[in-house]
Amino acid sequence: MTVLIKRNTTTPTKQTQTFTTYSDNQAGVLIQVYERECAMTKDNNLLHKFEFTGILLAHVPQIEVTFDIDANGILNASAMDKSTGKENKITITNDKGRLSKEDIGHIVQEAEKYKAEDRKQRGKVSSKNSLESYAFNMKAIVEDEKLQAKTEDSGQV
Repeated sequence: MTVLIKRNTTTPTKQTQTFTTYSDNQAGVLIQVYERECAMTKDNNLLHKFEFTGILLAHVPQIEVTFDIDANGILNASAMDKSTGKENKITITNDKGRLSKEDIGHIVQEAEKYKAEDRKQRGKVSSKNSLESYAFNMKAIVEDEKLQAKTEDSGQV
């Protein structure tokens, strides 16, 4: 999980970050919008989610995700494939599914209480993601046809 808009950010605000797919030949991604900043998504409030599909398989996708909160607290979330321009958008209003002021106060206190535990969990997740990324990259290198042809030509295995 990546936090795009941090707590107590003044509104209106707009934040954008570029992501890629988790694996090769992945034609779609699930964009999930949460309220809160806990390390584990299960501890956050899911506001909305949407599928972003139709990603071209012939390239490494660059999916630009934008969260734009206006002065009225209305959140516009979008995902766009930078190479094709294909875009999907949603709007989240303040009227339902949002946390109350009391809930937010309780959550802030709870976040302070479990801050060290959250930091530790973020470290574990980051380490796991780094290892998976490394393994995926090594697999791609080993399966690279050009590399295989070179090692076969030179007699290496």
